[in-house]
Amino acid sequence: MNILNINWRPEFGIIFTWFAMDKNGKLAVMINNCYGDLPKCLLSIENVEILLDQLNKYIWEESSIYSVYPKNKNGDLKLDLYSFWRHKNNLNKESILNELKNDFSDSGHYSEANLIINKGFFEYQAVEGSSEGEDYPVGYNGNTKMGDYFRYLIPTIYASIEDFPEELRHGIVVSETIDFTIDRLFDNDKINEYFPRMYQQ
Repeated sequence: MNILNINWRPEFGIIFTWFAMDKNGKLAVMINNCYGDLPKCLLSIENVEILLDQLNKYIWEESSIYSVYPKNKNGDLKLDLYSFWRHKNNLNKESILNELKNDFSDSGHYSEANLIINKGFFEYQAVEGSSEGEDYPVGYNGNTKMGDYFRYLIPTIYASIEDFPEELRHGIVVSETIDFTIDRLFDNDKINEYFPRMYQQ
């Protein structure tokens, strides 16, 4: 059953992954961790869950429809901010980065790090937890709340819109003001200001 529509509101339950482009054409994977809002322009698309599913299967190289992928970028990844709640048993930045790289060595394109190293995406995660204040992005000096998106992983070689099949590009949300190389945190209440429209060919 499709639950995403213009009236949808984030709450505990299903995690949605969506895709965004900044003002310079760089791309990010946006993981809402249940509480992050999704832009209205995205929610306005009919059967948007099917489109997001197609996009996700494509970047994980699991699509039965789109099986031609760009060459691996063979870049690196940098760890920026990270979830206190998720990593509370190990808050050492170097150790977390090593875990990501070890998983990449073991799992290849099935690893989260592959999306950054070989696909060239930035990755943003939403603040989660079971209650307000339980989670926050380690390394950020301002106040945050559940649902705010923080920059988690940074690529060294960047993806571009040409890396997606033309048939899927209209599912990518676009910002005219955001710069993923600079902007580390997005206020969840302003998600529609940051990302007001969908990509158009």
